[in-house]
Amino acid sequence: MERVRLDFPEAAIIHRQPLTVRVTDMNYGRHLGHDALVSLLHEARIQALAGLGLTEWDLGGYPSVVADLAVQYQSEARWPDALVVETAIPPSRGKALTVFQRVCHAEGGRPVATARLNLLLVDPASGRPVAVPETVQAAISGAGGA
Repeated sequence: MERVRLDFPEAAIIHRQPLTVRVTDMNYGRHLGHDALVSLLHEARIQALAGLGLTEWDLGGYPSVVADLAVQYQSEARWPDALVVETAIPPSRGKALTVFQRVCHAEGGRPVATARLNLLLVDPASGRPVAVPETVQAAISGAGGA
């Protein structure tokens, strides 16, 4: 079986967000469920962008959509584990921002999951992808090493 392997770009970390596994995040296996993990990643991503004065619905005047998501699971998390989600955004190439996120146990740093997604910026009038604005690139590059 081929597994997803993601290399987390340490040098591009822009934010660290503490979060806690809630009882409603548990699945029938009594650990953090996939749907809940995606929600935790989204919360941490919103917080990371807010720290830069940005939002997903207005990145330099353009809304963004998640074009794809890959997740590499590494260990389990359970209620009430304290976690830290690190968000890294390397310099953009083209019409998307590639966002990496690593979820780790707050105590000891054991990784739970690493994720990569692409945020595509779109022109609301045409629905077509647009290049990442320089203002967004500048905000992200100025935050490196958070």
